[in-house]
Amino acid sequence: MNRKSKDLTNGPILKTLINLAIPIMATSFVQMAYNMTDMIWLGHVGSDAVAAVGSAGFFVWFGNALAFTTKIGSEVSVSQAIGKKDNTLAILQGSASILIAFVIAVIYMCFIQFNASKLLSVFDYENKSVLIESAKYLRIVSIGFIFLFLNPTFTGIYNGAGVSKVPFLYNTVGLIMNIVLDPILIYGLGMFEGLGVAGAAIATIVSQSVVLTLFLGSYLRNRFPIHDFKLVMNPGLDKIRKILQIGLPVSAHSAAFSMISLTIAQYAADWGSKAVAVMSIGAQIESISWMTASGFSTAIGSFTGQNLGAGKFSRITKGYISTLTIASSIGMLATLAFIFFGEYIFKIFIQESDVLELGKLYLFILAFSQIFMCIEIVSAGCFNGLGKTIPPSFIGITFTASRIPLAYLLSGYFMMGLQGLWWAISLTTVIKGTLLALWLSLILKNIECEKCVYRQFFSWMVPYRFRYRKYD
Repeated sequence: MNRKSKDLTNGPILKTLINLAIPIMATSFVQMAYNMTDMIWLGHVGSDAVAAVGSAGFFVWFGNALAFTTKIGSEVSVSQAIGKKDNTLAILQGSASILIAFVIAVIYMCFIQFNASKLLSVFDYENKSVLIESAKYLRIVSIGFIFLFLNPTFTGIYNGAGVSKVPFLYNTVGLIMNIVLDPILIYGLGMFEGLGVAGAAIATIVSQSVVLTLFLGSYLRNRFPIHDFKLVMNPGLDKIRKILQIGLPVSAHSAAFSMISLTIAQYAADWGSKAVAVMSIGAQIESISWMTASGFSTAIGSFTGQNLGAGKFSRITKGYISTLTIASSIGMLATLAFIFFGEYIFKIFIQESDVLELGKLYLFILAFSQIFMCIEIVSAGCFNGLGKTIPPSFIGITFTASRIPLAYLLSGYFMMGLQGLWWAISLTTVIKGTLLALWLSLILKNIECEKCVYRQFFSWMVPYRFRYRKYD
């Protein structure tokens, strides 16, 4: 029997958003746990093994950024089609996203296979065996890029249909498989010799292949959330173009963020390895609030898409305000925790007193941006649901990139040292959250009222189809 999509255009708004967001948040934490599991097991092998996987991980991260093209593209386009009650359009958009994901996966896999060693040469390690192991890991993992791209795409289709629990369950099965396979393949079992770094790569591929098998099994058993869905078909160039128009700005934003973060980390290395360690641990701590807000961001994106398709514009605004309230509360809790309990939080990860002092200062500085980070993420989700992914990507790329010159200015000219670098991160986050929320407020105001005082000044920010028409 076909698994039905969920109607997000009716019913209590807050309950609908929470029920949709919780499985999405859980899925994000499960995906984060994949990397943590590999690092935990490889940590017992030695620092060289961790360094090898960490170096290759940058290019896997870039692949994840590319995968956002079809994940976000499918979430938005499918949710809008379902909101319109247009099942045929939902089929075409879902099929287009899968086709694009497959093509990008094959191209990126071939690129990595032929260029792995050359790409990794940017890491000038004294121990060249680390680069050899890193290249081996990257080439093996790249074989599974088909799963890296298709699994998020299927997840996007399910989220767009309002069925977020299924991707969570499937990804949890994959995580359990990864936890079981990691020690067996890394260390060996019985007569089987351990494969080390290569074993971690194989465990990742097998686990991700299980997740894709579950998604395909759902399709073959007619349990897909889109009725009469066709996995392989010619969706048409217009449908492919729409997926790319929606997803590419988000993908570019994520890719730029990864490269800018790498540059900031290299700059922090001027203050020694402890500074880099503090930022690495701090990023893991901050990811808790980031991923929680991201869950609500995806939820409001699907919610907005369906209600946009159904023409229920006032419901979009109410949903955004509800989500923003929740996200701001999450940010406030993170702020209070970072200010008053920063040292105790850092102690969970490391015990060295000098690192703890730096970690406490890092969390104190980042505390002031937590609310704005959550606002930025949720606002971006609502923009995505409207099909307007360029504004959040433009603001995100512009002000994230500004961290580099601002860090140099604060740490050098104003002699703030390492603190200047961290203040650059915090201040730009405040700016991004503020600007994006203001921009979205103007758009929501315009699409709800015909004679809005802002229309003549800000109509260029509003999608053309929302201009010069009456709304209920």
